[in-house]
Amino acid sequence: MRRLIARLWRLLRPVQSRVMWFLNAKFVVGVTGVVRDDEGRVLLLRHRMWPPGRQWGLPSGFAHKDEDFRRTVVREVKEETGLDVEAGRLVMLNSGFRTRLEVAYEARLLGGELRLDPFEILEARWCRPDDLPEDVQPVCGPLVRGETTP
Repeated sequence: MRRLIARLWRLLRPVQSRVMWFLNAKFVVGVTGVVRDDEGRVLLLRHRMWPPGRQWGLPSGFAHKDEDFRRTVVREVKEETGLDVEAGRLVMLNSGFRTRLEVAYEARLLGGELRLDPFEILEARWCRPDDLPEDVQPVCGPLVRGETTP
């Protein structure tokens, strides 16, 4: 039986990727940047679209099709804040959600001028890891303190 299945699979080689597409789950990928400045402070943003009481969080957004996740961090931080960053090491990989996968990378501030996207962001603040706003997203504390790993 195994040989038959293997032979059948080899015959399907021209359409294997389409078969796998239909058989497997589809996800969007949320990408977060833990942006730090030279003083070790982290950039937090108060997001307009997030639920009241949990509006403070890290710069984040969804990866575009075929986009490297590190590139997503750079793009999202630039879009939301006008700042330039360099994505570093992966610090979180979270699955288990129905249609979403979450990843987070450390990011180093390179420069730029803080200009908030008023459609998405209400306020920005540089915070010390031990002095985060009360209504920060729960995942932010461990990420900022370096407690979450892939």
